[in-house]
Amino acid sequence: MLLCRRSEVRHLQSAVRMPEITTDHLDEKQVQLLAEKCILIDDNDRKTGADTKKNCHLNSNIDKGLLHRAFSVFIFNSEEKLLLQQRSDAKITFPGCFTNTCCSHPLHTDSEMEEKDAIGVRRAAQRRLKAELGIPMDQVTPEEMTYLTRIHYKAQSDGVWGEHEIDYILFMQKDVELSPDPNEIKSHCYVSKEELKEMLNKAKRKELEITPWFSLIAETFLFNWWENLQNLKQFMDHDNIHRM
Repeated sequence: MLLCRRSEVRHLQSAVRMPEITTDHLDEKQVQLLAEKCILIDDNDRKTGADTKKNCHLNSNIDKGLLHRAFSVFIFNSEEKLLLQQRSDAKITFPGCFTNTCCSHPLHTDSEMEEKDAIGVRRAAQRRLKAELGIPMDQVTPEEMTYLTRIHYKAQSDGVWGEHEIDYILFMQKDVELSPDPNEIKSHCYVSKEELKEMLNKAKRKELEITPWFSLIAETFLFNWWENLQNLKQFMDHDNIHRM
């Protein structure tokens, strides 16, 4: 029988330990944002605690069920065209992908955890619209955002990073001033329904990349909502979470 001394056992255990995730090769500004605290939730969107943005986006934690709260903003101009952004190549998840106007997370702060009428999420959206697109905060007040519903999805970006979120869908129609941060956004554009459909077709042909959450929303709900921008109340569903 082969016997190992305790020191040898410890050595063998350390030899099979998973390697530490390094961020040395990633963009410095984006790495700093990984320290922000996201709101942890259960499958029914009930708060369970907080963890760093880094831990929330590691596939190794997502595989164990770690779930956090997020939002997706859709801003339409007076011509009813949708503002899209292309995520910068510096982004840690889904770099270079086209997506809706703004996608991010409310933080684990008193202001952004407030749940009545999703006011905390809407405040977070106002903050990120300023940070990413440079939209003056007085042009995107929480009161002007329509909270429609929530979706629950999971997606891997690469072998290390991914997303597992319950995503609040926020709509707004307004002409806004833009001054995008190049560290966040590679490009931006306004598109018609027909132009977005062509982009979705190009994505299927692997001619461009679209974020998985935007693709899911576009393929299921978006165009029906878009047709009814002046009558969105019929689509407001704050009781159910769409599992996608």
